[in-house]
Amino acid sequence: MIEHYSFGRLTFQGQTYSSDLIILPQKIIHPWWRQSGHKLVAADIEAVWIEQPETLVIGTGFFGLMKVSPEVIDRAAELNIHLVIEKTSRAVKTFNSLLGHQKLAGAFHLTC
Repeated sequence: MIEHYSFGRLTFQGQTYSSDLIILPQKIIHPWWRQSGHKLVAADIEAVWIEQPETLVIGTGFFGLMKVSPEVIDRAAELNIHLVIEKTSRAVKTFNSLLGHQKLAGAFHLTC
């Protein structure tokens, strides 16, 4: 469960992270870097595609400035992965509500 999120900080299962991260069922990728800071492309989340969760929750930042490219949406559809794209504060709530009910992954941009 994500216990806390504020600009630049996220606490998951008692561990606080201060840079972007991907939460997978069996591991956490931290820090998580993208090819272009505020644009998410399919290659940036290759580990998610390999894991093939039922749902991927993407947190686009406190202000929602990280943009998700159409190729991410297309790739998720190809793999039959339900995609949820929200500002990170809302994405955290969505992630927590789904946790334990299905195979879940989260990719969270913590700042802007």
